[in-house]
Amino acid sequence: MARHKTVHHKVVTSDAEIDRAIERAKSLKGEPRLTEVEYRPGPGLDLLILKLSDGHRHLIPREDIQGLQSATKEQISRVEIFGNGTGIHWPALNLDHYVPSLLRRIYGTKSWMAAIGRTGGSVRSSAKKRAARTNGLKGGRPRQREIAAMGD
Repeated sequence: MARHKTVHHKVVTSDAEIDRAIERAKSLKGEPRLTEVEYRPGPGLDLLILKLSDGHRHLIPREDIQGLQSATKEQISRVEIFGNGTGIHWPALNLDHYVPSLLRRIYGTKSWMAAIGRTGGSVRSSAKKRAARTNGLKGGRPRQREIAAMGD
């Protein structure tokens, strides 16, 4: 007969951590809360729609949210709201995001957001090419010392 050892984990939260959490909660008073999440997959349209308590909706492309790039449609569509509308959780992915950050367009860690910024700057399109040519005809981007001189 096999015996299983029960392990109990103890979570210790300091008074300072509790005080910071209470202050964060107070700062969110009057802020809209998440009431519903809708996932709209499809060709050319792969969006999470965050529906808020104030009636607004916030659209986020799925690929912009850290942790959802390789997830299946089924995993993404099974989402839970917690923390009185301040958190969003994907159980199948063990992934959480803080809603106030998502509303400020912070979709992951600093390094994740930097990577998104780099890919946005490297986009190649005919519209970007035309804009660069037009800007080049105007003399191109001003040099830093020219900008500094304009402020004097």
